Amino acid sequence: MIKIYGMPTCPYCDYIHKQIAGREDEFEYINIGENIRNMSAFTRLRDRNPIFENSKRIGDVGIPAFVFEDGKVTLDPAEVGLVEYGLDSSCSISGHKKGKKGC
Repeated sequence: MIKIYGMPTCPYCDYIHKQIAGREDEFEYINIGENIRNMSAFTRLRDRNPIFENSKRIGDVGIPAFVFEDGKVTLDPAEVGLVEYGLDSSCSISGHKKGKKGC
């Protein structure tokens, strides 16, 4: 099972949370704002894992964060089979030629 650290006030996390609805056998969503235990678990992860260095450098929290069963951490939704916020609505030349709305 893949753990996802996020918060409902984060639009990127909310977008991910909607994608995993009904998939509780694959993903565990951990709301870091829900209680101090969840926040503490996330901050320990963030403080110890170099994947968060760029997030910290630019002042981001580093959520949504994805943790595989083997402990590997990623900030890329595609690595866990999900779509990043905003990518599903992006326009392409082929989408434009096919009459995709918004292109």
